[in-house]
Amino acid sequence: MFNSNQNHSFSKIIFAGLVILCLFPFISSSTALILGIVYAQIFENPYQQQTKKATGLLLKIAVVGLGFGMNVYSALSAGKEGFVLTVFSIFLTLILGFALGKMLKIDKKISYLISSGTAICGGSAIAAVSPAIKADDKQVSVALGIVFVLNSIALIVFPPMGHLLGLSQTDFGLWSAIAIHDTSSVVGAAAKYGNQALEVATTVKLARALWVIPVAFLSTIIFNNKGKKVRLPYFIGLFILAMLANSYIPAIQSIGGYIVQLSKAVLTLTLFLIGTSLSFKTVKSIGIKPLLEGVGLWLFISVTSLLYILYIG
Repeated sequence: MFNSNQNHSFSKIIFAGLVILCLFPFISSSTALILGIVYAQIFENPYQQQTKKATGLLLKIAVVGLGFGMNVYSALSAGKEGFVLTVFSIFLTLILGFALGKMLKIDKKISYLISSGTAICGGSAIAAVSPAIKADDKQVSVALGIVFVLNSIALIVFPPMGHLLGLSQTDFGLWSAIAIHDTSSVVGAAAKYGNQALEVATTVKLARALWVIPVAFLSTIIFNNKGKKVRLPYFIGLFILAMLANSYIPAIQSIGGYIVQLSKAVLTLTLFLIGTSLSFKTVKSIGIKPLLEGVGLWLFISVTSLLYILYIG
């Protein structure tokens, strides 16, 4: 039997081994996420604080790196195609979230954070909106927990569903960008589906993420917190610069493929780290009513966006 010190050391060794394993190209993003979730059920993450900081930074690095594999003209085309769906889905999700929160009698700020995370860009939206509405750590944790759980399910479920429905690369990229919360899971699911899906999904998702700016400013008015600072998603600007460099600088084009492969490895590692935060204890602490709201909003945006893509778009 291991004593507590030995068990802690063993968990560190396993953690380090899995981190190295996730950097190999034969480990897919969904596999990495599952490895992280399994690890979280057996061990406690020995680097919880460092992991929390690392996931945000690594995601930004991965997204910017993926920009070196994209062309500005096709990106503009993809962004234009998803604009109408983006606008309608954001505002409909926020309105429905308000209604569900009232009906289920959920804390107003928790409900608003869940709605914002579902409508725009998951954890990034929650991080941007929470200071604008003066949400406390408990409220933020509940909203983030719901988003992370649903992200994990989406990353595993969406690619096979896309194949089952016969979605094209473009349609799947658009669907995943609208219906999956976090950029990390959007990119992970789309990368598994194909390169064209990845390009469409990343571009539409980052264009969607820009809506966090007006929504965060609007939040300060709704919650009467004028003067609060709004966190802007600066890495989107770096992604655009990377895309422009790949489109117009031949020297960058010659190495773009290597940067993209490295970025995909970083993304896979990021998803493993996210998985290590999804223990049963975390899920249990969320509470049934906020979880019901999160699932309801996610199903709404998933089904309605899919119907739009299949029959209207």
